[in-house]
Amino acid sequence: ANVAVSCAHYGHEAYFVSKLPKHEIGQAAVNALRRYGVHTDFIARGGQRVGIYYLETGASMRPSKVIYDRAGSSIAEASPADFDFDAIMEGADWFHWSGITPAISDASAECLRQACIAAKKHGVTISCDLNFRKKLWNYGCTAAEVMQPLVQYSDVIFGAEPEYQEILGIQPVGFRAVDTADVSFESDLPSFEKFGQEVERLVPRCQKVFLELRNSITSNHNVLAAVLYSDGTLKHTGIYDIEHETDRVGAGDAFVGGMIYGLITYPDDDRKALDFALAASALKNTVYGDFNLVTVDEVESLMNGNTSGRVS
Repeated sequence: ANVAVSCAHYGHEAYFVSKLPKHEIGQAAVNALRRYGVHTDFIARGGQRVGIYYLETGASMRPSKVIYDRAGSSIAEASPADFDFDAIMEGADWFHWSGITPAISDASAECLRQACIAAKKHGVTISCDLNFRKKLWNYGCTAAEVMQPLVQYSDVIFGAEPEYQEILGIQPVGFRAVDTADVSFESDLPSFEKFGQEVERLVPRCQKVFLELRNSITSNHNVLAAVLYSDGTLKHTGIYDIEHETDRVGAGDAFVGGMIYGLITYPDDDRKALDFALAASALKNTVYGDFNLVTVDEVESLMNGNTSGRVS
């Protein structure tokens, strides 16, 4: 949903595929997406619950804490019969999925597998956010067992280093930068290039490997950068030092929304797509709520070095 809202804000026709109850709470969720221009034609209706999670927001040295309550939700109990995936993928340019979906239930994982098969059949570009959430994987299978076959459908993969380790078994390089002037990032770039090569070896279909790098100095002070391995070379961004973070929830989704926009808009300039994605994610850290309600102009302004924060 967060990715779809970002894409809609950037001017794309974005559709969200899920299942929600027919009652008023389910309709409120549908309306929330419609408010931001996301199409809801492919949301199946039925079941009894909308999944919930509870977030205790951290501060300073105290980390945030999440509790999930998604068992028995409509999407957790959905089946492939709820969706006409051929109709959904017909005429689509891009299909994005999140590792949270197969973590919810084995039924959700099967729905996702059928969606990937249909997307591949229709020649749709497929991207995956590994999105490993340890507390969700509780139906008897490990994330690696379920995710590894699903990841094989993806042309573009995004994640943080620990997620690649959990799903694909690749050892992290580590991101140690503490401010924008830290040179440790530059010295680690050859290792990140080998990291990208290993992902492509394990997932032969994958053409582009994105990593968002975050060093949490405290709960509210984070240093960000990103790398992209594609076409046999490594591209990297500069460093953002976010000293007074507002809300980091959805920052990865904001990166993905920016990534999709960037790869479609700048098809011959992967570095520019990478810079756009990280700038979008950096801005999300300053926006309260899950949706990254920023415009292309705002992201490009940050890409071009406007970090003053002056009132416009």
